[in-house]
Amino acid sequence: MNDQPQQQPEPQQPSTARPRRRTGWRRLIPTWRMVLGTFVGVVLLLIGLFALGYFLVEIPAANAAATKQSNVYLYADGSRLARDGEVNRENVTLARISKDTQHAVLAAEDRDFYTESAVDPQAMIRAAWNTVTGKGKQSGSTITQQYVKNYYLAQEQTVTRKIKEFFISIKLDREVSKDEILEGYLNTSFFGRNAYGIQAAAQAYYDVDAKDLTAAQGAYLASLLNAPSKYDVTAHPENRPAVVDRWNYVLDGMVEKKWLTPLERAGLEFPAPKEAKGSAGLSGQRGYLVQAVKDYLTGGEIIDEETLATGGYRITTTIQKDKQNAFVKAVDDQVMDQLDKKSRKIDRNVRAGGVSIDPATGKVVAMYGGIDYTKQYVNNATRRDYQVGSTFKPFVFASAVQHGSTTQDGRLITPNTIYDGTSERPVEGWQGGRYAPENEDHTSYGQIPVREATDKSVNAVYAQMAVDVGPDNVVQTAIDLGIPSSTPDLTASPSIALGPATASVLDMAEAYATLANHGKHGRYSLVSDITKDGTEDAVTLPSRDTGERQAVSREAADTTTEVLRGVVEGGTATAAQAAGRPAAGKTGTAEEDQAAWFAGYTPDLATVVAIMGQNPKTGAHTPLYGALGQARINGGGYPAQIWAQYTQDALEGTDVKDFDLQVQEGADEEEFPTEEPWEESPWDRGEEDRGEEDSGGTTDGMDGPGGPGGADGGNGEDGGTTTGGEETPVEPPAPTAPDQPSGGTTTDGGTASTGGTDGGKPTVGGTTDGGTSSTGGGTTDGGGVTWGRTDGGVTFRSAE
Repeated sequence: MNDQPQQQPEPQQPSTARPRRRTGWRRLIPTWRMVLGTFVGVVLLLIGLFALGYFLVEIPAANAAATKQSNVYLYADGSRLARDGEVNRENVTLARISKDTQHAVLAAEDRDFYTESAVDPQAMIRAAWNTVTGKGKQSGSTITQQYVKNYYLAQEQTVTRKIKEFFISIKLDREVSKDEILEGYLNTSFFGRNAYGIQAAAQAYYDVDAKDLTAAQGAYLASLLNAPSKYDVTAHPENRPAVVDRWNYVLDGMVEKKWLTPLERAGLEFPAPKEAKGSAGLSGQRGYLVQAVKDYLTGGEIIDEETLATGGYRITTTIQKDKQNAFVKAVDDQVMDQLDKKSRKIDRNVRAGGVSIDPATGKVVAMYGGIDYTKQYVNNATRRDYQVGSTFKPFVFASAVQHGSTTQDGRLITPNTIYDGTSERPVEGWQGGRYAPENEDHTSYGQIPVREATDKSVNAVYAQMAVDVGPDNVVQTAIDLGIPSSTPDLTASPSIALGPATASVLDMAEAYATLANHGKHGRYSLVSDITKDGTEDAVTLPSRDTGERQAVSREAADTTTEVLRGVVEGGTATAAQAAGRPAAGKTGTAEEDQAAWFAGYTPDLATVVAIMGQNPKTGAHTPLYGALGQARINGGGYPAQIWAQYTQDALEGTDVKDFDLQVQEGADEEEFPTEEPWEESPWDRGEEDRGEEDSGGTTDGMDGPGGPGGADGGNGEDGGTTTGGEETPVEPPAPTAPDQPSGGTTTDGGTASTGGTDGGKPTVGGTTDGGTSSTGGGTTDGGGVTWGRTDGGVTFRSAE
């Protein structure tokens, strides 16, 4: 054994050698640690940026352009009447878009829409890169992204917009359903022809609703999304091969996704769209009808104006297309085509208005507003600035029967009641001052029954009847029948019978429809249905059943009808017989022949027509003397002729109905005159104590009731003033028909012309049927002046 101590090995010292440093080109190659760290960092950065973008980018409100819609107006049969608004868009629900069209759009734009995510990053990066590098602008690929661009963002192609589109699309996909996104996309996409949304496109290209589009039509519209204007084959027939290729691509995609069978696909032919048309807008009658509908909805507090202006309403009107066309044709045939504006300057002033109502329902079935809404903005059917003349007289008689009124000597007023028809006979029983209306052409009829006085439109009779009934009662009856209480010059005075009130054609049609409906009144209707963005019952419309009431008794209405039948059969409206139907009606003429009316009805239709005179430059009312080559225009002429042609055409193919009338007891009992006609006394002519006067000169009035100038120097108790003294006569053209006006001009409660007191310069002009000429403070007769106060300061001569 070796006792020598063993030498312990020295502990090995750790190596202090430094790792060999990479030199040369190896320094440029990252290590795996560097790669991993960078990757993790980038991923974390992207996640952070994504999270930051997701939380910072909110879903904005829809852009204004995407929400703008037009209101669409339809005829009663559902065909398109007009639309208003700058944007041709009508939103519809997905349920109102045919399945074939939905599938066609998916096949064209995004076949995996229902299964894929909201964004396609690869396509988006590619589009952004191409945009940045100038290789052309490209859009996102998914329908969700395109919808976001259309609905929430602007249309510019920028990286910023792409980033916003990316985040909004992801958020939107989490918050709403795929169906909602597809519906929004179809309602906001542009299809060319100024059509935004699939419903507008269906109408623009095929004149059908979106729900009625076929697979072939839907495939063509889907093809348009790629290049709307370029792929319109009617505008660019040279592109037809490319369009057909795109159309086939869409259909093949539908077969691929099993939305269309190969057999169905084989049977389809390219559906050529209809020819493109310039926007009709609101030209012709469209604008008048649209404005009338708006007034009906907003004026009746059915919907407020601001809400209606937001658009998106689909409004079905009561206007029947065939009757509307018949009305336009009748006006054109009878009047507009007869005008000679070059040879007769007065023909430039001729205007026409008309309304036709179904008495049983109150629905307005036709309306003529003017020559063209884009040329004459004011609707002649709804304006309230022309006197209705003698068309008001039936309301006086209806009121007499309704109230069981009697004459001054106690006789019941019936169609056969005898009245004194002497022209300028002062009315009896009126406490408002002397009122002596002039008949047309100063004709005196002596003792005459109401029936004949209606046929001949005798002013003296109806002014007296208004007093017998009570002017307040007459006003109320007119209102009950349908004349608005706010109608200008609807005043309770004897002159009301002659028609100074300026009700509209529509107002008069509503009132006459009440008479035709046996006295039952319900407010007229212009709208039968309204939807909003495809939602039914969006607006509650008034029910006629709840608003209908018995305005006057059936006896009062039917007896009035029976009297008015005589006007058509042998009075001033025989031209209306050309309709070939049992008819009742009344003619009328306004002050100075500024308007001529015919209001009439059959058992099925109540229609009012007016011809008006208006300066096209100044808008001032003008007489119609010489228009259409006639000395004068009266209600029994052109208005009755229009009425007859329209009524005949509108009712063609329907059974001829006779009136079913229940008339007033005693209406058929003949009455005989019991007294001599009134004769003008020297005092009535103003020949006692009247002082010096020259023909047409100045006279001094004298005090005292019924004396020269009347009480208070000639001031009428109803607020008017008679003027007199110096008179400047103006000779109107000689009348050519029994319903012609003559006389001066005033309005109830205004200043009467022709005679009076305290000086003044009255003029003698054309008078109107029932309601307009003044003789008021007096009339002239060979230069003599008859003094006396007038009802409200005015008296009227009626032409009819």
